[in-house]
Amino acid sequence: MMADKARRRIIAIGSGKGGVGKSTLTANLAAALHKMGRKVGLVDADIYGPSQPMLMSTGGAKPQAKDEQLLPVISPLGIPMLSMGHLVEPGKALAWRGPMAGNAFGQLVDADWGDTEILLLDLPPGTGDVQLSMLQKHKPDGAIIVSTPQDLALIDAQRAANLFDSGKVPIIGLVENMAGYACPHCGEVSDPFGRGGVEAAAEGTGIPFLGRIPLALAIRAASDAGEPPAAGDAPEGEAFTAIARQLAEWLDTPQGAGA
Repeated sequence: MMADKARRRIIAIGSGKGGVGKSTLTANLAAALHKMGRKVGLVDADIYGPSQPMLMSTGGAKPQAKDEQLLPVISPLGIPMLSMGHLVEPGKALAWRGPMAGNAFGQLVDADWGDTEILLLDLPPGTGDVQLSMLQKHKPDGAIIVSTPQDLALIDAQRAANLFDSGKVPIIGLVENMAGYACPHCGEVSDPFGRGGVEAAAEGTGIPFLGRIPLALAIRAASDAGEPPAAGDAPEGEAFTAIARQLAEWLDTPQGAGA
């Protein structure tokens, strides 16, 4: 029976610092993979600043429990998910020490995910207790690192990459977010955060470069509305879908399959 059971693969989406769009990327990767027919689930592991309930339009939902396991909330897209934002009052600050945060993370990952085959982990920024608990108890099959192009963010992204390396977690690739802003009036593209830094870092380290996500008002508006662009056919979802395809291809390789 165990031989016939499909192994659930865990993919971590990480960054070295906050505010780089990691949660938005995770939500859209989940939406794109689901649209491709993949059985994907989502864990919002950002214990202190959960944002997936807003991004996936599940704010106010409360998960049930069965046999001491949490049952995931089902988003309007049909994606099962869990977040600390589903377990605490909206806006309430969490002043938890490391062991409490690690235990909460474990409950989310160890939930009853049913036939989910791919579990995306939206990690908190940094390299703290939640990340260490993840490596010790729920070692991911692979990781994606997201960063904005400027040097400061890249330094922190390298720290995140080093953490995964130390845990022998394969890094699937790097994503450059907020890369280019097209003026809605004249169409001219500018680069408030720079451009190409993440791609250059990928070339320098030999890590695959998965693509760029533009700094776009439409992405921000759709995210605030709980409607991931990758779930539909709007142009702003294309960059996310292209990255999701590369993730799906990696998962189908011997390395991604754990062979």
